[in-house]
Amino acid sequence: MIETLTVPAHLDSLKPIAEYVMKVAKMAGLDKKSMYKLRLAVDELATNIANYAYADDHDDKKDISLESNISQDSLIITIKDNGIPFNPINKIDAEMEVVQKPIEERKIGGLGIFLAFDGVDDFSYQRVAQQNINTLTVYHHRD
Repeated sequence: MIETLTVPAHLDSLKPIAEYVMKVAKMAGLDKKSMYKLRLAVDELATNIANYAYADDHDDKKDISLESNISQDSLIITIKDNGIPFNPINKIDAEMEVVQKPIEERKIGGLGIFLAFDGVDDFSYQRVAQQNINTLTVYHHRD
């Protein structure tokens, strides 16, 4: 099953994005902890897109598009924007270096992407046809 949402790339869109994520996570049968972690990851990405992706773009078409694919095994959410290229994986690598430092040597903040993606099972980034494509996957964990 596929569900979609397209909203303006503004911080005001974070609430409908969060509602969308919770809706599809519930449809996928995720437990509350997995739902929260997925929402955190999507919120972090959407916030970065709203704040930075279109900084130099004066075009009015500044959207964030989300598409979810629900299967028996997983929930996959794809987030697309036409903003400047930004690969969150590079940021995760930098944040991993910070996490490994003693706490007294760390700067305050700057761990949002690391903390967010620590809660999803898989994350990938592609830049295709002038689009940033971020894909998050949460698998159904069976005991």
